[in-house]
Amino acid sequence: MDKEMIKNVVPSHTETFCFLIDIDEIEGQTTRIFQHHFCCRFLDSLPQEIAYEFIKKMSLKKFAKGDRIIHQGKKLENFYLILKGICGVNVERADIFYDIDKLGSGEIIGAEALFNEKVSTAHVHAETDVELLCMSGKQFEKLALEMPDLKSFMTSVLVHILSSSKLPDNRMIGKYSVTNEIGHGGAGIVFKGAHSVLNMPVAIKMLTHEMSMDPDFIELFRNEAKTIALMNHPNIVKVYDIEEAYKTIFIIMEYLEGATLDNVLENVEKLSLERIIDITIQVCNGLEYAHNLGIIHQDINPRNIFLQSDGRVKIIDFGLACRRGSVDSNFLFPGSLHYISPEQIQGNPVDERSDIYSLGITVYEMLTGEKPYKVTEGKDILKWHLEEDFDSANIYMENLPVELRNFFMKTIMKEPSERYARVSEILKELDPIAKRLKIERPCFCRQNQMMGMFLVFQEEQQLLLKKYIEEFSRKISETGASLKVMRFED
Repeated sequence: MDKEMIKNVVPSHTETFCFLIDIDEIEGQTTRIFQHHFCCRFLDSLPQEIAYEFIKKMSLKKFAKGDRIIHQGKKLENFYLILKGICGVNVERADIFYDIDKLGSGEIIGAEALFNEKVSTAHVHAETDVELLCMSGKQFEKLALEMPDLKSFMTSVLVHILSSSKLPDNRMIGKYSVTNEIGHGGAGIVFKGAHSVLNMPVAIKMLTHEMSMDPDFIELFRNEAKTIALMNHPNIVKVYDIEEAYKTIFIIMEYLEGATLDNVLENVEKLSLERIIDITIQVCNGLEYAHNLGIIHQDINPRNIFLQSDGRVKIIDFGLACRRGSVDSNFLFPGSLHYISPEQIQGNPVDERSDIYSLGITVYEMLTGEKPYKVTEGKDILKWHLEEDFDSANIYMENLPVELRNFFMKTIMKEPSERYARVSEILKELDPIAKRLKIERPCFCRQNQMMGMFLVFQEEQQLLLKKYIEEFSRKISETGASLKVMRFED
């Protein structure tokens, strides 16, 4: 065989996101065309024309049965999509080979090359004669600059690796192991995982590559993530750690048992007034804490309010959070349109009152199961937020306690200056009805944390160590913490 090349790619007429790939096989003066029917789930996220061009840019490689395609521990330069045949995956430990998996048409091997991972974690061989579509990691990187939609291919591949790989090393993000996918949104994918040493359950949010490979966005995100990680409040999801791997960022958070408010609203006919007030007060407690730190959530809605099975409420997903007074152009994620404040639409600086507006829309939805407007088109929703006044004679309003009616009408004023200035004013407004319903506002008290360490030294080192400890203590004091030293005899 002198040469083989991909001649043409057209859509399959029988299955969605499957392709008919024409391969030219040139031998001497003779050219033969072979057609392959190829389906690949990793291409589902791509526009069809991008998928065509991507496949056309790949080269065809053939391996005979028994050939080693990828060597464990060796640097990976290429990744492959299996066009035809079966590949076997095995791991070598102490000169013993352990079979791990068998992969067929449409699967990927050598995916580490996509993410600049240096070496393969397993051997891959041809279980049968195989034909593979091949591309180098460097070529893909250049192609993704020309066709940014290819970043979604990276995300699809990585989600598969983290949720399905039979190689434990491939499912590690720093010191955390991924177990399964539990959620999928516009900006990221959420997995359940565990700390590899403590075996503590965690939620791991992975940013999509479209987001993580945007230099402007990622720098803002890193700065905000560091701030959010410092928050410590019972009504805000706790961020434990931030890891960077596979050309994206992972946020390690506490794992919550329960459901988001939007899921609850879809599955119950109506929430009790007591539960609605309780949820609203708990969300207000979390918002008050964040606002006191100068952090504006920017995306309060039922998807980002989590109801735990023990009754506690957590605000989640601070992915769009910003500092008070910021102007953020990244607000139009799916779902946010229904709850967005007029000033966000207009591109004006945001503050506490933007979150208060979104909270008002959310509370109305809890009360009625509906949005406070009847329009459904995006442009009409934006117009309502900007211009349309809510009908205070609405039948739902007439049956509400006066405190709740006042709360709602004031939260959704178009002009920020006419809303509550601070969440503390809302809590004061709702206090009478909370007392009547015997809903207590919990007191959040900051608790001191302690860390222990042991210093083992010889007598002659004591003087120098005392100097170092004094310097260290001064630096600790500058953070507001304190260092306590106790002496023990060995």
